Amino acid sequence: MTGVESKTFVEARTLGKQVSTREGVLTLLDDINFSIAAGTSVAILGASGSGKTTLLGLLAGLDMPSSGDVMIDGRRLNDFDEDGRAQLRAELIGFVFQNFQLLFGMTALENVMLPLELAQAPHPRKTAAEILERVGLGERLGHYPNQLSGGEQQRCAIARAFATRPRCLFADEPTGNLDSETGKHIIDLLFELNSEQGTTLVMATHDAQLSRLCERRLRLDAGRLVTPEEIPADG
Repeated sequence: MTGVESKTFVEARTLGKQVSTREGVLTLLDDINFSIAAGTSVAILGASGSGKTTLLGLLAGLDMPSSGDVMIDGRRLNDFDEDGRAQLRAELIGFVFQNFQLLFGMTALENVMLPLELAQAPHPRKTAAEILERVGLGERLGHYPNQLSGGEQQRCAIARAFATRPRCLFADEPTGNLDSETGKHIIDLLFELNSEQGTTLVMATHDAQLSRLCERRLRLDAGRLVTPEEIPADG
């Protein structure tokens, strides 16, 4: 624990997601149940196609379930419309996407400023510059994403996610597109910022090194949670 109160911050209740295909209804997630205490770090493990990205999207309110509920800080996401969920994300949630999803028409500084401006935070330019300096991009403020390496783009994406000091950060395969050395630096950065801010950290990953740094690990297999409790260290 990071010293943050231990109340439940994220909860999945009989969560399910189905989509229609030419072959019929495809179940992506089925009967997912777990809760995550505030301030903890959790790794969601599973093979490609197991439902990790889908689950993160539902937990963050980026997509809606076919059945069940997601609770964020005691609030039921199904009770909000799309604008309401967007506002809740702006207030409480940061998200690091697997493919970074930086806006290529904006500089690194402008990318990090954007969520601050949407949240109407004071001094967005100063805050964005400070966190970019913190992640080692102080000399890259005016660079566009296509002028940054993969590792630099990921650091920019992490700076953007942490800029508003979210109470919960979701990260989808944060080291998946990086070489091992760059990935290690990204892991160190994520946990340093998480410790400093006391954030609830939920990561989808297949990286064993990264998962072992988390306090809890949950495993998905073909859309079902194998166990709702901690899995063995060698799992």
